[in-house]
Amino acid sequence: MSRPSLKSKSKSGASLNSTASTTDRRSFCHSLLHASTGIALTAPVAPTVFARKHSTVRVLGTHVTLQEELRQRAEQDLGIRLVFHPGGSAKILHRASTQPESFDLYEQWSNSIGVLWQAGAIQPIEKARIRMWDQVNSLTKSGKLTPNAKIGAGDAPYRLLYVQKDGLLDSTPSRHLSFLPYVHNADSYGYNSSIIPQGIPYQTESWGWLLDERYKGRVALVNAPTIGIFDAALAVQAKGWMKFTDIGNLSRHELDQLFKILIEKKREGHFRGVWSSVPQSVEFMEQGVVVQSMFSPGVSTLNSRGIPCIYAAPKEGYRAWHGVMCLSSKTHGSIKDAAYEYMNWWLSGWPGAFIARQGYYISTPHLSKPYLSQQEWDYWYGGKKTEKDLKGTDGQISVRRGSSRSGGSYETRFSNIAVWNTVMPHYEYSLSKWNEFLLT
Repeated sequence: MSRPSLKSKSKSGASLNSTASTTDRRSFCHSLLHASTGIALTAPVAPTVFARKHSTVRVLGTHVTLQEELRQRAEQDLGIRLVFHPGGSAKILHRASTQPESFDLYEQWSNSIGVLWQAGAIQPIEKARIRMWDQVNSLTKSGKLTPNAKIGAGDAPYRLLYVQKDGLLDSTPSRHLSFLPYVHNADSYGYNSSIIPQGIPYQTESWGWLLDERYKGRVALVNAPTIGIFDAALAVQAKGWMKFTDIGNLSRHELDQLFKILIEKKREGHFRGVWSSVPQSVEFMEQGVVVQSMFSPGVSTLNSRGIPCIYAAPKEGYRAWHGVMCLSSKTHGSIKDAAYEYMNWWLSGWPGAFIARQGYYISTPHLSKPYLSQQEWDYWYGGKKTEKDLKGTDGQISVRRGSSRSGGSYETRFSNIAVWNTVMPHYEYSLSKWNEFLLT
């Protein structure tokens, strides 16, 4: 297949053409880099693979998936050399979009696809070379795990998955993919149940708690414009202070109103701060924060340290994210072959079981099930109460006997999505407003 023209669909359905000026593209990428300055986040035998000996694959991404245990296991299984380059989300997106020659595979979230595709930084992935493609579940392919599930606003990954002959990215199945779907999760906020009485999932737990006067001075947000802004918007809407036309595509006027509220609350001393990494979010709650934006590993860490942190199942719905693995436009030959082997390895079973113990899901869950105990599977995917303590990837107990996963099963959690992490059409404007909020 010849390299298609670099276009993708915006939220309004308009196409983003590769003829856009280099100056505009560099300006956009520069704004992403500027944003990064404020962002600090016994198994069965492995399946047989066709290893590419003596190849080195450079992987650029975040600490979510670029973990040393995963690198060592992949090298062992595949017989290739892997070099991981983890970093902050905005910083690595800037690097990937401007320096595709500096990596072979890129791992981040679906909201980065539009930027990478428009910049010509990634190439189409041949669907026929993804051996487990037929076993990838329907969340990525159709946006739903169950018929009645809410797809959610914003960059739902299925909307950007397939490469069309004219270079557009959309949901129409084709022979080529813009990314390999793999790790994903439904995020919300965490709260200390020794201070805040435990709520009822999907009934009384609400994003509005982030703006509740009772918790003034003990609230924190995640410091990421494509994430924290939606936590804040969901909270403002839950309080009834604003009603957004499309929460995944905020207008400039809506952004002005939203940040007017947030800045006023900050001046009143409502927010304790913003966190830029999972360890920092843990530290915040250890030091007195009682409710804040959170990621799953932070919740597990707090509970392992004796702080009863509940990961809320908000009645308004979750903010979801979906990991994407992308192939650099500059990767060819034997390195490209080895990159495909690494992509296939991620769907093969063991990696999905490893990240399940951190609270994350994989796009081929049934292939990971044999690598999990029945108790682990029932807790992490089934949402059932565990009858024994469960350990995390660090070997420490992260789930106590008698616990059940907040929000329930995989299907239940992903049937209640309010919005996906998203780079909105007014991203640059939202970034300026976010920085104004930080500097107030």
